[in-house]
Amino acid sequence: MNAYLITAALSYLLGSIPFGYLLVRVFYREDVRRSGSGNIGATNVARRSPALGAATLLLDAGKGVTAVLVTKSLFANPQQNLLWTTAAFFAVVGHLFPVWLKFRGGKGVATGLGAFALIAPKSILCMVGIFVLTVAIFRYVSLGSVAAAALLPILAWALHESVEPQQLVLLAAASMLIIWKHRQNLRRIAAGTEPKVGAKRQKDKR
Repeated sequence: MNAYLITAALSYLLGSIPFGYLLVRVFYREDVRRSGSGNIGATNVARRSPALGAATLLLDAGKGVTAVLVTKSLFANPQQNLLWTTAAFFAVVGHLFPVWLKFRGGKGVATGLGAFALIAPKSILCMVGIFVLTVAIFRYVSLGSVAAAALLPILAWALHESVEPQQLVLLAAASMLIIWKHRQNLRRIAAGTEPKVGAKRQKDKR
């Protein structure tokens, strides 16, 4: 079977493991999708338990890293950089659209961070800085996530970490999916109803 098809399938399955959902289900016997934003990612899980939120963040990033590492261990491909980027992209897709939860997943930031850290480490480091700076200035976690995601392919190109056009296409596609997943947050920011970091929320909708 084609290495790219195997990579896509394995990476999707790894990315689709819904750690946030599983942790809340195991420790609290609750469905995290029925509280807060209904999202299975670290931000929403942290509203139930900061410790579980931190664990979700690490595990979601870890499955992105694992997808790329598994691909590296399985295949010695002349186009290995493209194959690794394929693994990273499908790990993000798996997190966004997990088959186990009727394709209702998280927003892909942590998984993308882990997956692409092995491919474009300088770009990811810059992304973290952009995220922190944006959140510090505007106090919106979602805005920081969107800003960082939007700049990923630009940073990879500018820092010469992704020289193949196909890699840049996959990076851009992953970024667009992450931004699309934040569309409701962006609408709330525009309406002035998105919760800010450190602000007391009357109604948690993020």
